[in-house]
Amino acid sequence: MRGRGAVTDVAHHLFSPLGLRGVTLANRVVVSPMQQYMADDDGAPNAFHAQHYGRLGLGGAGLVFTEALAISPEARVTRHDLGVWSDDHVDALTQIAGAIARGGAIPATQLIHAGRKGSVSRPWEGYAPLDAQSVDAPWMTVAASASPANPGWHTPQALDEAGLARVLADYEAGARRAAAAGFRALNIHAAHGYLLHSFLSPLSNQRDDRWGGDFEGRARLTLSVAQAVRAVWPADLPLFVRLSCVDDQQGGWTMDDSIELSRRLLALGVDVIDCSSGGLGERTTTRLVRRPEGYQVPYAERIRRETGGRTMAVGLIATPAFAEGVVAQGRADLVAIGREALMNPHWPLHAARALGHDPTFARWPPSWGWWLDKRARAAAAPAAEK
Repeated sequence: MRGRGAVTDVAHHLFSPLGLRGVTLANRVVVSPMQQYMADDDGAPNAFHAQHYGRLGLGGAGLVFTEALAISPEARVTRHDLGVWSDDHVDALTQIAGAIARGGAIPATQLIHAGRKGSVSRPWEGYAPLDAQSVDAPWMTVAASASPANPGWHTPQALDEAGLARVLADYEAGARRAAAAGFRALNIHAAHGYLLHSFLSPLSNQRDDRWGGDFEGRARLTLSVAQAVRAVWPADLPLFVRLSCVDDQQGGWTMDDSIELSRRLLALGVDVIDCSSGGLGERTTTRLVRRPEGYQVPYAERIRRETGGRTMAVGLIATPAFAEGVVAQGRADLVAIGREALMNPHWPLHAARALGHDPTFARWPPSWGWWLDKRARAAAAPAAEK
């Protein structure tokens, strides 16, 4: 019979701790950044966010990311994205970070500039470009080059040197505010067709200046952002970068590109490469695409093997046994869950029980944990005692 907080003698890699700079994660389960599109018009969180992130903090994950925070009003995907472009956001974000931490998880957040994929309606409202007839007013989008993200979408303005300088300054300011709000890990979103990805990919970057052309030019903005953020983000706190490891289109960004970029990011002080994919091809935001579980894990595995850096696997990871295997087999250091956490905020705690490993019941609120402990002891008792 297992007592309170007891652990079986089976090795459990998914629920082993991991140190990242001055932060120790209780386990390798991460709640991935997921846009909610529920913010007020000023980019501030509201009662929905307090409840949403409070529940995720209680769920047993070692690290919980909020949705991405826009670094400027024009950096938003929709009018309802959370923001970090003003000092006025810090107090409310502090409450969100605190709610996650009180649940037992390390609070984390992500910085985003949507680039040419901004100024659209929310997914359940059509995920279409805003126009004069929209409830929300449109705004000018920017990108590496003046080409739209999808047919019929806004044509973005190609960023000039002054605009690029503003972007770098906005990332720095956003990182400072995220630290002031109490977040203890930070992720730079350089994937899914947003601004930084639009510079990385030759499919979306047709520039012939120092910010385009060959790999060196196309990678310059992402590396510059990482360097600028690392300089202001506290030295004892970890920094992640999310990449679309492949465009999966002819002539696009490749795994070899991602490996080389990852080497350079790690050398600048990035601690974890967050391995996703896609975002420049066929629109998938408003419909689900059937893919196998963990279809992006090979990207994390290869970058980890070839760079020696830490990686995070993400993408349709749904079952505890699969997640355990990813870490146990050395395919990634961290496993991020998304949709599963939305459907079941306590997925990590249920996963621990499914794998035969209970973290200390302190990770459950005591009003739940005592009952679960009692049920577990009753199930383990000999038949005569029942």
